[in-house]
Amino acid sequence: MALVGGFIVPHPPLIIPQIGRGQEQKIQATIDGYHSIGKAVAALRPETIVILTPHSVAYADYIHISPGRAAVGDFGMFGSPQVQINVDYDQEFADQLERLSEQQGIPAGTDGERNPRLDHGSMIPLYFINLYCNDYKAVRISISGLPLSVHYRFGELIARAAEVAGKRIVVVASGDLSHKLKEDGPYGFAEEGPAFDQRVTDVMRTGNLHQLLDLSESFCQAAAECGLRPFVMLAGALEGKAIDPRLLSYEGPFGVGYAVAAFQITGSNTGQEHAQSGAKCGEDEYVALARMALENYVRHRRMLPKPDGLSRELLTRRAGVFVSLHVGEQLRGCIGTIAPTTGCVAEEIIRNAVSAGMEDPRFAPVSEDELPYLEYKVDVLGDPEPVESKEQLDPKRYGVIVSAGRRRGLLLPDLDGVDTAEEQLRIACLKAGIAPDEPYQISRFEVVRHT
Repeated sequence: MALVGGFIVPHPPLIIPQIGRGQEQKIQATIDGYHSIGKAVAALRPETIVILTPHSVAYADYIHISPGRAAVGDFGMFGSPQVQINVDYDQEFADQLERLSEQQGIPAGTDGERNPRLDHGSMIPLYFINLYCNDYKAVRISISGLPLSVHYRFGELIARAAEVAGKRIVVVASGDLSHKLKEDGPYGFAEEGPAFDQRVTDVMRTGNLHQLLDLSESFCQAAAECGLRPFVMLAGALEGKAIDPRLLSYEGPFGVGYAVAAFQITGSNTGQEHAQSGAKCGEDEYVALARMALENYVRHRRMLPKPDGLSRELLTRRAGVFVSLHVGEQLRGCIGTIAPTTGCVAEEIIRNAVSAGMEDPRFAPVSEDELPYLEYKVDVLGDPEPVESKEQLDPKRYGVIVSAGRRRGLLLPDLDGVDTAEEQLRIACLKAGIAPDEPYQISRFEVVRHT
């Protein structure tokens, strides 16, 4: 046995009748969706339910798994202490997940629990599940401040632990969407709120869960979401599986988005569509190749030979390439070539990925412990063309090259904080060591960015 189902649910406390006292009828679609989830979970007969919650113990750099044999919680902070939830924990599964995390270099485990009582992000899903089944054990997992890609990889380990355990496992990701949908809501309005909810519910509807990794941290913060990291962990758990996605409901009458979704596992996804989704995180082959190149060098101290099966474009085209590394939104390294220096784009990516990780003078070389947290961007440069003035520049569309004698400076297009041609030229000249009052030549170029 292994993972048998995955679900996304919100956690508004007023959905509990003893708390809502009639107000819950304003989110009846969510209640109906929850009852559907309870019945679906019961039909799967899980031995263990993994609850992913944003409201348990949370650390900046550690994913917490609740320890112990059992836990209890109540809704006293919402005026209903008489409503209690009790669970027995699956210690064996938690221990296996902690061992796998250690083996894979992901900081996760049972250390550092400050409050053993169940949080409302766990209790609300369990309240509805318990209406239909209660012969199961639970594993409660919180989120961290680590990048989305780390939560995705941790989700993959949940699925692997399920296979090792040989049990029927269900994963429930608990989280609300944006908290900024209405001016008269408790958190006000931001235009990113409805945009966030639209993008995330589209992902739930289509089942393309790896697309959650494309959401930027700044966009998500502006939307004031709380459920993205649990959703991403669920996406990782469902990696490689064929699923039947169903968005059961979405509503936000109080200014907070509530979505209920079910993902029935129908088999293994071994088709071409899955193969094209990239190296475990929705990466295309350009980014996957950069990752493979750096990880191979860090672990074995040798350059990666060109893998079999690369596309014709990678093997026959010659172009300059920049590879940049990030941890979350923080730059960790960036090295590139203005013009091709190797026989093909694939070789250019391999060489520059290693250089970005090991030779960027602004940073220490990447260590093996850092590899799970790195996110990669690959920019393939078009041919540069000279321009006569800054009026021919567009920092969102074109990169820029400035040159004076042998000194040259390059700046890629569409960079955060670079919104004008003047700022673009200033930074490029600074990189080249060209003084503001020196004459210099300007070229522009376009890029194809792979993330």
